[in-house]
Amino acid sequence: MSQASQHGKWTLSSSDDDNDDPLPSASNNNSPLLFGSPPPDQHTSSESNHNYPKIGSNFHQPKHDPDPPPSIEVKPEPKSDTVTAAPPISIGSEARHAAHASQLKPVKYDSNQSSPFLAGKRKKDEDSISGWALSDSDDDDKDKGQSSGQKDPPPKRSNPKLKKAKVEERPPSPHGRTYYIDEPDDFFETSVPPVNDTYRFYLNKVTGLEKRYNTGALHIKEILSPLFGTLKESVQFNYCFDIAWMLQQYPPEFRDKPVLIVHGDKREAKARLLQQAQPYSQVRFCQAKLDIAFGTHHTKMMLLWYEEGFRVVILTSNMIRADWYQKTQGLWMSPLYLRLPKGSPETAGESPTLFKRDLLEYLGAYRAPEITDWIQRIREHDLSETRVYLIGSTPGRYLGSDMERWGHLRLRKLLRDHTRPIPNEEKWPVIGQFSSIGSMGLDKTKWLAGEFQCTLTTLGKSSLRPDPPMHLIYPSVDDVRTSLEGYPAGGSLPYSIQTAQKQIWLHSYFHRWQAETTGRSHAMPHIKTYMRASPDFTQLAWFLVTSANLSKAAWGALEKNNTQVMVRSYELGVLYVPSAFSMSTFPVQMDVFPATTPSTSFPVPFDLPPKRYSSKDQPWMWNIPYTQAPDTHGNIWVPS
Repeated sequence: MSQASQHGKWTLSSSDDDNDDPLPSASNNNSPLLFGSPPPDQHTSSESNHNYPKIGSNFHQPKHDPDPPPSIEVKPEPKSDTVTAAPPISIGSEARHAAHASQLKPVKYDSNQSSPFLAGKRKKDEDSISGWALSDSDDDDKDKGQSSGQKDPPPKRSNPKLKKAKVEERPPSPHGRTYYIDEPDDFFETSVPPVNDTYRFYLNKVTGLEKRYNTGALHIKEILSPLFGTLKESVQFNYCFDIAWMLQQYPPEFRDKPVLIVHGDKREAKARLLQQAQPYSQVRFCQAKLDIAFGTHHTKMMLLWYEEGFRVVILTSNMIRADWYQKTQGLWMSPLYLRLPKGSPETAGESPTLFKRDLLEYLGAYRAPEITDWIQRIREHDLSETRVYLIGSTPGRYLGSDMERWGHLRLRKLLRDHTRPIPNEEKWPVIGQFSSIGSMGLDKTKWLAGEFQCTLTTLGKSSLRPDPPMHLIYPSVDDVRTSLEGYPAGGSLPYSIQTAQKQIWLHSYFHRWQAETTGRSHAMPHIKTYMRASPDFTQLAWFLVTSANLSKAAWGALEKNNTQVMVRSYELGVLYVPSAFSMSTFPVQMDVFPATTPSTSFPVPFDLPPKRYSSKDQPWMWNIPYTQAPDTHGNIWVPS
């Protein structure tokens, strides 16, 4: 479905997320929403000192100076003659469009303003709006702006304070006029990076962190560099692409090698993608079939064919610079797979986790002739060293044994077959961490605490299905506000108020994003992880890194009295189970960085135990304004 916005026409195919509902417009956000506080018997944090708009009633901007956001050190703005990065292009969801617009024309915070909101972009109804409120009708604010019983004073157009808030062309230092700062000279590795041979799970490097927090992390330039092989050809599966930027990440000697882009864009979005590639004859395309409404091609994977062999990288980052800049991302990098001797049987090169079979099955699900050659290449290589299980989603409705091929039922089968019951497992919490949220239903039993929890609590073949604690990690407004990117980081967290208002019950599960263990508390997460932890959070029963957010579109939902499952989107991830590593559980690594030597402890990317939202915390929602406190760059958030 195409819609018009200030950025021109764009195709609605929800973004880095996959809501089951179409992604709403920022201008249609007049709906009530009340946030409940956590139960009194549960631990809460009190770090958030800013009361953001309580949904469901008019709010007026308080005239006070908020606590300043924490100081975050980043590299100083480079001089203009050293800036080589092009301005970011607007790609992806409407939430990302809003973030792009905010970066290009930030709205400055002014504590002396009677209404900072009026200094922003929403000025179509100046005479009736002095704050921002949600009501049941789109017309309520226009016709009866005093729904709370108090009449809002009209704005004083002659007030010189209102004129102080001016819109700048680019964000101020430390990001500079092209928004991005250059990476330090020692940011990229010049020799083989420290390789975690045990788990092969890595976080992306983050610009602006101390060097030790990037030691052992990987950047896309390193992944594609000769450090890992002499590249002959590659495939990039993803949702968002900036093709010019992506090709610049390949080293010069590999830049003209053939690249196949597997995408899910249609109509106008597809035309724009193809137009991006016009200058590059080495780029070809494969369009993934998306036959079910609101599905996306959300898989993020690289297939890298070298002179020396073949490699698979499964990751959480889009092929755009913003995703490799100041966000927390994760990836699994396979070993180098060597070519099998000629004449090897079909079953040769298989791993104990059947990774080769499952990868071939996933690629076959595209039914795309452009991928046929790659399927044959994989058959000719030895994948026997792989110790993770592949978990994919492909669009369709599946019956019988096919129900366990994809989505959360695939995860359930693997947990049933390859884990075992644990004493007191009802006390082992389930943890889900994600960057977007789909429609869960009117209450928790509709999906989350029903079929999905049944999957996440599976341990071995036991018929016992306990009801352990469930901790869901999703950034609060303050997490976003105080991040390295500031409010624009929320463009990659496209949870909308229209979805949130339908599932108030969900917010009692929410926990803050805190990642001191990896130095990434201020690098907002685009990574998605799910795991089962011990009551003291020192052990894991399993761990999953994936592209799949918390949505039925990504994971699938049972239909027709549980006789079939419907999956809307393409997703891909890898599952770690202790038995594949000859272990009973994974010990949790307490200090992940610097990662200079292999470890048998698992590098969970955020702090455990998670910190529950306090009564003042609210989940980030991209399409409502946040004007009461400035972000780390002195700006407020007023989505168009």
